[in-house]
Amino acid sequence: MTRETRSPRNSLIVLSLGPTIWAVHFLASYVTAAIWCEKAGLGATLSPVQLLVGIFTLAALVAIGALGLSAWRHWGYLENEGPPHDADTEEERGRFLGLATLLLSGLSFVAVIYVALPVVFIADCR
Repeated sequence: MTRETRSPRNSLIVLSLGPTIWAVHFLASYVTAAIWCEKAGLGATLSPVQLLVGIFTLAALVAIGALGLSAWRHWGYLENEGPPHDADTEEERGRFLGLATLLLSGLSFVAVIYVALPVVFIADCR
């Protein structure tokens, strides 16, 4: 794998994509459930919401996984030594941003799973 190069501006934008995908997934999941329960009433089944949240979750996990893979390549771990990336060079800053993006992608991946868990355990509108 070759190390990808990005401008610092693009690297910072990519750094924020993982948490942004998580936030969009969070809002989509909870707003969908809230609207469904408001329209269907108390005691209504959440089966359609479970399907939609499952689709939202799968899409978010695929996007975050692709972002994490891109960050792994940008970090260049396989061809260079690991952290710390503390030298004041453009290459080291790029590696640091790649590592930070990879870690935020991992955190966002786990957060998406935790956001989707309530719809698995709650079967109806309460």
